[in-house]
Amino acid sequence: MTGTVSPWRIRGLEDGDIDQVVRIWEESRETDADPAAGLAEVLTAVRAGAPAVVAEVGDQVVGAAVSATAAERGWVLRLTIARPWRHHGMGSALLAALEARLAEAGVRRIGALLPRGEVGEQAFANSGYTGRPDLGYFEKVLAADSAEATILDQLGGSVPETGLWEHIAGMDAEKSLIERRLVLPLENRRTAERYRLEPPRAVVLFGPPGTGKTTFARAVASRLRWAFVEVVPHRLAADPQGVAGGLRELFSRVDHLDEVVLFFDEAEEIASERRDPTTLAHRVTNELLKLIPPFRRRDRRLLICATNAVRSLDQAFLRPGRFDYLIPVGPPDAEARRAIWTRYLGPDRAAGIDLDALVLASDRFTPADIEYAARTAAQTAFERHLAEGDGHAADPRRLTEDHLSAIAHTRPSLTEEDIRTFDQDLRNAARV
Repeated sequence: MTGTVSPWRIRGLEDGDIDQVVRIWEESRETDADPAAGLAEVLTAVRAGAPAVVAEVGDQVVGAAVSATAAERGWVLRLTIARPWRHHGMGSALLAALEARLAEAGVRRIGALLPRGEVGEQAFANSGYTGRPDLGYFEKVLAADSAEATILDQLGGSVPETGLWEHIAGMDAEKSLIERRLVLPLENRRTAERYRLEPPRAVVLFGPPGTGKTTFARAVASRLRWAFVEVVPHRLAADPQGVAGGLRELFSRVDHLDEVVLFFDEAEEIASERRDPTTLAHRVTNELLKLIPPFRRRDRRLLICATNAVRSLDQAFLRPGRFDYLIPVGPPDAEARRAIWTRYLGPDRAAGIDLDALVLASDRFTPADIEYAARTAAQTAFERHLAEGDGHAADPRRLTEDHLSAIAHTRPSLTEEDIRTFDQDLRNAARV
């Protein structure tokens, strides 16, 4: 099953599952040591109605997790997975589902004791349990009341604060395009269905560094009120199964979130053009190509990949069947720079400052560059106010000089070559 998103379903354990679960326990042992909870104790807990879940593929049970409770304390008695389904994220999914049921039962602290090397060690570690080096003991204090919140916490995601969309200044052309292509169809699904418009499932944002691709992705999640999970590709290498295994684990966990924007920054690191089939880069790109179609089959989820080098992405990665749009996010033009400066200056101060001079001087500045220069100028004016008092510290001419000085001491993120390359990508790659 390597290379595909595991098509299991997590549900509560039923009486008819017990024979299959016992068989998995017997066939999937990894050590000769006796488990902390014997079979009789586990079956007693199941028959007493203790929280228990199974992973099911079709009509076949391929994994299970069984617990016992006492007041606010819970124990994972057994966690087992059939051999063909290991290292696909199933253990973490079973634990998350079991935690949700234990939380509903009032449990706030969960422990597990298992022999060293037994099935489940990695799942407990990945799910935020604290282990004891001298024992196969794991414990976790629940901080959320649902499996989804637990998974989101494990992924380092969150639902962004409201208002991020409204706070984007300038970049009106990009903002309008992203709103029309992404936000509105996802916000108005029934109307979209009426006109047979399929809401987007995956898009690429491309453009030079610092132009706001991450800001737009987070703002889309804020506007939709969906969870936002940001992935930096090089961190996936920490997975025991390597980058490809990290991708499988990631998509497996995300599959259990109801509404999510999954954001890959620096996508060229995991989807570069395939040339040599013996390289790691080739295998990682293949893995991602296999993971995207199953992700697209689920509603209320959106994959956004950002890249500074769209020309280096594998052509199969950019195919319409995988990505609905390739949206350019370019450097701000003069009108956009004016709007960004106005945002950081505030409407009252902007009225007295020579905005035309600031806009002209900040050519080739990204929004991030303008933010840095505005903060530097504000620091200068603040220190002058403390040294001289309020007399002339806020004089518009001096404030203009402060900002022009800050601009002069800020190195633009964009070069002329960056802009020429983006213009070429705009002609060759954009699909909006």
